[in-house]
Amino acid sequence: MSVLTLKVAINLAGQVLAAGREISAAPLTVAVLDSGGHLVALQREDGASLLRPQIAIGKAWGAIALGKGSRLLAQDAQQRPAFFAALNGLGQGNVVPAPGGVLIRDQEGKVLGAIGVSGDVSDVDEQVAVRAVEALRLRADVGVVV
Repeated sequence: MSVLTLKVAINLAGQVLAAGREISAAPLTVAVLDSGGHLVALQREDGASLLRPQIAIGKAWGAIALGKGSRLLAQDAQQRPAFFAALNGLGQGNVVPAPGGVLIRDQEGKVLGAIGVSGDVSDVDEQVAVRAVEALRLRADVGVVV
């Protein structure tokens, strides 16, 4: 696979929501962006709060913009708050440095896009994003080497 299609993006979003229901997560919102940072799919579960779409998009957009998962962006933001303030100025406030934004890579390592999830605690958001990406036999890149 060389590009993130609408069909794949919708499938990813469905996988996130299914994974969330399996673990009884709070109502989730999922955004899938292509490698250019363009929104391909957005789904918001019933009961998800007002800003969840913007947060999910911001997690994914930050991952694409900086080339690393939003968990690492959160760590960077703590260490370099002035840089992230400037970054959000440049990005018009679109970077959300909290876990839940995951790069989507093909089996060769090429970035196809990113997925952002918001609604539960950030670790749960990230967990269901990773599960969704891996369910489609793609590589989830949270930016942490294990």
